[in-house]
Amino acid sequence: MALAFGARESTGLIVPMLIVGDIFAVLYYNRHARWQYILKFAPWMIAGILIGVILGKDLPEARFKFWMVTIILISVVVMYWWDLRKSKLVPRHWAFAGFMGITAGIATMLGNLAGAFSNIYFLAMRLPKKEFIGTAAWLFFITNMVKMPFHFFVWQTVRPETLLVNLKLLPVLFLGLFTGVRLVKVIREKFYRKLILILTGLGAILILFR
Repeated sequence: MALAFGARESTGLIVPMLIVGDIFAVLYYNRHARWQYILKFAPWMIAGILIGVILGKDLPEARFKFWMVTIILISVVVMYWWDLRKSKLVPRHWAFAGFMGITAGIATMLGNLAGAFSNIYFLAMRLPKKEFIGTAAWLFFITNMVKMPFHFFVWQTVRPETLLVNLKLLPVLFLGLFTGVRLVKVIREKFYRKLILILTGLGAILILFR
């Protein structure tokens, strides 16, 4: 989307599609959601969104991408090392949820990139595969709904013509949702954690060269 429509324009254009995907995920994985983590993480993430709304007007994209990728890659290395230690301890200090939440909020407002930081948080909480997905589904649904008015009224990146693009892409979106459900069923639990870390790291590198 960023390559086709431009970085800033793509942030708003894709939000309605994300919300449709979130609704599907919430309905399908709702019973697996762990609300104690959502309630701990979501307020920080919403605060980050508000910061992102302000920063997004003037922050040079190249500088933001560099620091974002640096933080993501460091976080992935730390989580990989954590997994190698086989430690069952989880970070319980409010500062961990606060830092990851605010960073995820800024990242999701400026580039729909919250997944990397929320993944690190949920992996640190040692959530099983389906609980990971169910909890993340609700978190993203809430935060994407919070973002929508800012994209519509402040940044004006959601407009009737962008909604028309979303409508044309719905069939492909539903194909992706169906494929995702099938994949989750066949991926083993241990491999799922490794896959999340690999995709998060690859995503960070792709962001840098986008």
